[in-house]
Order: sequence, then structure tokens, then C-alpha cells
Amino acid sequence: MTVSLEGKVALVAGATRGAGRGIAVELGAAGATVYVTGRTTRERRSEMNRPETIEETAELVTAAGGRGIAVAVDHLDRDQVQGLVKRIDAEQGALDVLVNDIWGGELLFSWSDRLWEHSLDDGLRVLRLAVDTHIVTSHYALPLLIRKPGGLVVEVTDGTVEYNAANYRVSFFYDLAKTSVLRMAFAQAKELAPHGATAVSLTPGWLRSEIMLEHFGVTEATWRDALAQQPHFAISETPAFVGRAVAALAADPAVSRWNGQSLSSGGLAQEYGFTDVDGSRPDAWRYLVEVQDAGRPADVTGYR
Repeated sequence: MTVSLEGKVALVAGATRGAGRGIAVELGAAGATVYVTGRTTRERRSEMNRPETIEETAELVTAAGGRGIAVAVDHLDRDQVQGLVKRIDAEQGALDVLVNDIWGGELLFSWSDRLWEHSLDDGLRVLRLAVDTHIVTSHYALPLLIRKPGGLVVEVTDGTVEYNAANYRVSFFYDLAKTSVLRMAFAQAKELAPHGATAVSLTPGWLRSEIMLEHFGVTEATWRDALAQQPHFAISETPAFVGRAVAALAADPAVSRWNGQSLSSGGLAQEYGFTDVDGSRPDAWRYLVEVQDAGRPADVTGYR
């Protein structure tokens, strides 16, 4: 599938790595100018202490065919976010796509501690990083986005409305963070619709992010070696897959039909016809319900 976003301006908030980087690069591949933000630069690392930087992401955007612009921003800092939006306005005069992908909570929540056992400071920090950052960013960016009709807001989360409503997401603070983002997209959709703009939530499937590959001790080239540890990892997808989902939405003149909905990369691949880098269309959330959660042996036949 080929989409064109020539002349479009996007802000991917939280584009240092993972889904944010994949989204930024695919928007660039479609020709967009993409502002990529995060806290880790070549001069300074965030509390995540990871090697990936926003400068690298911007360079990947440009190499893909767009124009990548790296801006160091802490999205909890109102002045920094307001300054970012003012800069986009001064340099571009418009904002067509806002992607709220800020997260950064991997090191702060526990999969095993219950609410009363969990570090309260760490749990509240997770909510600040995963929820407050999105609110602050939308607060300052939406007036620019609605200046002309057709704007798109994508709230990136983990899980669909249907899945998260029926399933506890293993940790109190993780569950609350990811479900809150779903509701933020719904609420923004109601407020943006009269201005001709659209808001959706979007979840990737099992993402082969830098951190996930590192967890399994594999690389993108050798990711299938991880199936010996976790056979269901066979349904996993690259960050490019969710990136192509965002690019397809941004290029759809009828994108308003999705307003307020909870979407997945796999579901949108069926709708728009894009594929992951290997030519497959992994439908992770259907697989999760019908195979993994159902206790069936790992088998991606019919799911990618």
C-alpha cells in the first residue's frame, strides 16, 4: 500500500524508540514532516537509561523520505510542551497529526506486586508518565490542530477497549494507565468532532521493540530464536506495522468514520491492506483471545 502525506505536519510525542519511532518513520516514508520528541538525546539520557535517541529517530524519518525534526521535550513540563507547539506553529503554521505515544514506565511498575504492595511513588509516577503527559500535550497542541479541518489525534495504548474491559492487565498501575488512554481518545473525539477533527486510540500487538528484543536476547534479524522461550511470540510484529497503521489513517480522507473508536494495527491492516515488513498481517489481539488466552498451542496459521 502506498500513501502520500506530502505537505502534512505531524508531531509524534514519545518517538525515541518502540512504537513511537516506528510511527514517526512510517509517517516520514509517506512524505510527512515529523517532529519527534522525547527526553533522551545524544547529550543526555532519561531515567530509562536507554541508548536510543530522538536524533536517531529524526534521521530515520529523513532517510525514509520525510523530514525529521528532533526536539528534546519532557511532556510533563508545560512550558516545554507549549514552547514545542509554538515552534511548530512558527515553522509550519499547521499541525495535521498528533500522536501521543509517551510512556517510559517500563522500569517503574511491577507485574507481581499488588496495589498495597507496590511502591506508591513508582505507581503514581507511572500514571504521570503515561496519562498526564498525554493530557498536557493535547492541551497545548489541539488549538493548532483544529485550526483547519481534517486533523487527526492518535492515542497509543496497549489493548483494545473490548480486551481491556474484560481482562485485568496484570498490574494495577499498568491496567489503569493503558485503560485511561483509551478513554482519553474517546473524550477527545467528542470535543474534536465539531471542529472537523478525529481522535482514535490505537494499540499495536506484541511489539518487537528494542526493549522486548533485548528481553529475549535476540535481534530483529534473529527474533524467531525467542520462540523457544515463548512460542506465542510468533504473533509479534515490528514497530513499522503500527507505524503503517497511523500513516494509513492520516492519509484516509474519510478517517472521521473512526472517530472515538479503539483500533489495532492488525485490524487496520485488514481494512487498509498494508503489511508488516515481512509481508504478513499479524492479527495479535484476535490471536490473543482465540489462541493464547484460550490455552491452545501456539499456531499463527490464519492469524498473520
